[in-house]
Amino acid sequence: MRIITLNVNGIRSAARKGLFDWLSRQHADVVCLQEIKAGADDVSAAPFTSKKFFSYYEPAVKKGYSGVGLLTREHPDGLVRGIGVEEFDREGRYLEVRFGDLSIVSLYAPSGSAGEHRQASKFRFMKVFIEHLRRLRNDGRRYVICGDWNIAHQQIDLRNWRSNQKNSGFLPEERAWLDEVFGATGYVDAFRVVDQRPEQYTWWSNRGNAWANNVGWRIDYQVTSPQLRGSVRAASIYKRKRFSDHAPLIMDYEFDRT
Repeated sequence: MRIITLNVNGIRSAARKGLFDWLSRQHADVVCLQEIKAGADDVSAAPFTSKKFFSYYEPAVKKGYSGVGLLTREHPDGLVRGIGVEEFDREGRYLEVRFGDLSIVSLYAPSGSAGEHRQASKFRFMKVFIEHLRRLRNDGRRYVICGDWNIAHQQIDLRNWRSNQKNSGFLPEERAWLDEVFGATGYVDAFRVVDQRPEQYTWWSNRGNAWANNVGWRIDYQVTSPQLRGSVRAASIYKRKRFSDHAPLIMDYEFDRT
């Protein structure tokens, strides 16, 4: 199974940049999209729906904001929208498809970079989402949770780590939270199972020459249940063409989907 995740920073903008033409050639089984910034009416026709994929979108109530999507080659057995917390479900941050006992999630965690009020919302999300992760861990299903988690975990996950220790996305509290996700809570950073190299980034600021100089952050993840650690086969970050300020994270797995 090949899974691709990408924060599109506006799905209509990404489409104009050739995203869906590129996706049609990637042999992906599932595509997870975040920050679609589009309503249901905006994604109801081609290229956002196609004969190659079953398409599901979870827009935010607020127009032009947030929202997630999932494209799947196989028809899923079930669909879960949201985590049951209105503050975040209104923002379109969680969409899950189910194939047998396997669930694949498109997640867009809040960013705190817009100010203290958004950082406070991010901390609230972290508190409720780790409880959600604990419930998922014990429900008997296998999970691949893909998307923009808006936190760089370790020093190797961003270029300028020293100067960003007081900035949202690399705060000690955020990093400790990921320590817990990947530690006591038991989930797996699938990318790091097969690639431990530094400077493997998925997001670059539009300011300065961040892209040209590879001054980036790794904030997009595919996170799996512990029992899927041995199923990870390959990972790559696609950078030949840009569809947004994030790059697609492509991962291959080998597991039974029945």
